[in-house]
Order: sequence, then structure tokens, then C-alpha cells
Amino acid sequence: MNDAAHDLHAPHFIGIGGAGMSGLAKILAVRGATVSGSDAKESETVRALRELGATVFVGHAAEHLPAGTSSVVVSSAIRADNPELVAARERGVPVVHRSDALAALMGGRRALAVAGTHGKTTTTSMLAVSLGELGLEPSYAIGGDLDAPGSNAHHGAGEIFVAEADESDRSFHKYAPEVAIVLNVELDHHANYASIEEIYESFETFVGRIQPGGTLVVSADHEGARELTRRVADREGLNVVTVGAAADADLRVLEVEARGMTSEVTVELGGEPLTFTVSVPGRHYAHNAVAALAAGIALGVPAEGLAKALGAYTGVRRRLQLKGEARGVQVIDSYAHHPTEMAADLEAIREAAGPGRVLVVFQPHLFSRTQQLAEEMGQALALADASVVLDIYPAREDPIPGVTAELIIDAARRAGADVRAEHDFAAAPTLLAALAAPGDLVLTMGAGDVTNLGPEILAALADVAPAV
Repeated sequence: MNDAAHDLHAPHFIGIGGAGMSGLAKILAVRGATVSGSDAKESETVRALRELGATVFVGHAAEHLPAGTSSVVVSSAIRADNPELVAARERGVPVVHRSDALAALMGGRRALAVAGTHGKTTTTSMLAVSLGELGLEPSYAIGGDLDAPGSNAHHGAGEIFVAEADESDRSFHKYAPEVAIVLNVELDHHANYASIEEIYESFETFVGRIQPGGTLVVSADHEGARELTRRVADREGLNVVTVGAAADADLRVLEVEARGMTSEVTVELGGEPLTFTVSVPGRHYAHNAVAALAAGIALGVPAEGLAKALGAYTGVRRRLQLKGEARGVQVIDSYAHHPTEMAADLEAIREAAGPGRVLVVFQPHLFSRTQQLAEEMGQALALADASVVLDIYPAREDPIPGVTAELIIDAARRAGADVRAEHDFAAAPTLLAALAAPGDLVLTMGAGDVTNLGPEILAALADVAPAV
């Protein structure tokens, strides 16, 4: 193991169960590091890390920091008064941000970094699966599990390292990829960015980190991405490849044909059509696959083989993941929490639902995001036949006076939505089960613990009489 920038031979991860942190811990454990960490609660992810030899404590306490710790790895979510972080500083143990640790792990590999306001996890996963399908044995670090706890990261024997690049705290400025994807550029993460101009400047810095002679794959369809392209188009040593349905796209999407929970995509490549299947529903997922195709081509992967291999991707946990079916009602889980994501997933599910209704239980994520985007969230919910809105999931934030889920509900009603509030989280499954009829699709939506409601809704569906 060679991590010259930081001493990661015996790292301690504070919040090791998180999506990004657990992936790095897994790769380091597989590379032979002595990994320890702590998390707020037991989880499947924590248990998976223990199986790899990591020592994981539940709860945060100074005594959880082992003697001999070479560095403490933290994310931006870890507060300065965390007792393990305080103990590390008192003992002089180096503190390493998650992004610096990831940058160290990518050292010596052909790095491919996927950025954008939304779609990062899906696109990174598509690349990880398809490159693996081709026998290239990539390493990867993703912000979500592919199909099982601990599958968000892998140490591969190949030369390619695919990583999800997070713009939320500007940590993607730490990476120096050979190829970078920018799917879209929109205003989000309001606690860290005051304006869209700051967002553009941040993405420009990220693009500036691409290695000389490297490639930027960027959407030709999203205005924010097009603006970024205009700003960086003249940079020396940067190859820019635009992708999308726009007439001026370098890799143009000619058609996306919905086929239930899959899509058939046709692109124009070298003046000829190339058709392949994407095994997840929705136009936006198809466009993510095309961005992945362009990035793989930039790395020298043959286009036709990669296009076929992309069909092996069947989804990421929490990204339109089918949780099950009961009484003729399918329950699907969506991580969408930004209005653009919400609208895209609802449109995709609308195509898959056919004559059935789309019912949503939505949990807003973060007070700051709700404060800024409540109107747009409400408009997105109007795409559903009926919605139930839960209280805001705070994650790392403290409440903001006057900012509640009612802001979204009011906006949804102004947009003509059938929407109601449910302040009792435990009561939501019974409410959704009572609303649903055979043929309907129920979507649990949000980045918080709303995902836990899927199995409970299925159980409630099995217990209630059919809706009339």
C-alpha cells in the first residue's frame, strides 16, 4: 500500500458507516491497513466492515481512538467538538479530510471522477459495473451501495479508479482525474454556496484539476453545464466532449425508448447509430449511461463493448430500487431530494406505471435546502397522483425558524397537487397502504431515513383491505 500524501496505514474513521467514509475504509482494509472507526449506530455497513477486519465502535468517545492511530479521517459532517476528533488533536494525530484520503487512494491510477449536482452515484456505478463486466477490474468509490452493504467501494487489480466527486463542500477540488464527467450544474448545498456564481467557480476549479491532455465529458442539455463549457472551452490541454440530445452534442442521443423498467438508447457515434439497453427506467438514467460511455471511450475502452456492458448495470440501492410488491402494488425507493432529481424520478416512474397511479411519501432533506427550494419541490410533487410529506430530516443541520415541510406542501397545492402532511413517521406506512390500489406504484423519496418505510409499507399493504 502506497499512500504517500497521508499516513493511512492505521486510519481511524469518525462516522465510518457513512456512504463515502465506509467505501474508503473498505479499500484501505483490503489494501492491508489497520482500520478502525466509530459510528452512531449499528448497521449492515458496519458489520460488513468488521468482516473485513476493521474495528468499529458504536457511539463516539475519546477512548475509541486506538493507540497507534496514524491519522483520523473525517468528513465535513463531523463537528469540531466530536470527542474522538478532540482527542486526536490533543494527541497530535493528523486529521485527514475524506477527500484527501480518496485522492491518496487514487494516486498512481487512471482516475475518472464523476461530478454534478445530481446523478453522480448512478453514473459512477454504471462505470464501475460496466468496466468490471469487461474484465478491467477497476477500483471504485461510490456514494451508494450497488447491490449489498459494502458494495459501494472496491479495490481492483486494474489501472482505472472511478470515483464519485462531491461538490457539496468543494472537496472535489482535491482530485486530479484523467477524465472527469460533469452531468449538470445547479444551485444546491446552500449552507456552503451563496450563489450560482460560486457554484460555477467551484466547478471551474474542479475542471482545472483535470490532468493535461485529459478529457472533460459534460452535458450538452443542461444550461448550467453548457455555461460551464463556455467558461472552460478555451483551456489549453483540455479535451471537451459534450453529450446529450442537443443538436450540437459531440456524442448525440438520438432516441430513448422506454420499455417498462428499462430503456433502449440510440446514440450517434462516428456518424453511425449505436443502440444499447439500460436496465433502469427513465430518460435521465439513459443520459447518465451515455455520459459513462463517453468517459470510457476517453479512457480508450472500445465503444461497442462498453455500450453492451452498460446493460449489466441494474441499479444502485436507493436509486429507483424496487423494494417489493404486495397486493398488486410495487414499492420503489428513491434517493431524490433535489427538485430536479425528484421530477426526473417521478417522470421515469410515470412511464413505468402505465395506467397505475404514482403515490409518493416524501421526506425533505435539510432545513437549508427546504428554505431555498421548497417551491420547486412542491412543483415536482405535483407530478405524482398523490403525495404524503413527512417532517424535514435534519441530518447535520440545526432547525431554521419558520422552515418546515408546510412550505413544500403549500407550494405543491399551488401547483395543483393532491398532497397531505404526516407528522407521525410511524403512521405513514398505514396511510400509504390505505391510499394504494392494485397497479399503483408507491415511491419512498428522500435522502433521509424514509428509505426504512419501504418494507413497512409492504407489510401494511398485506394487512389492509384493497382501496376503493
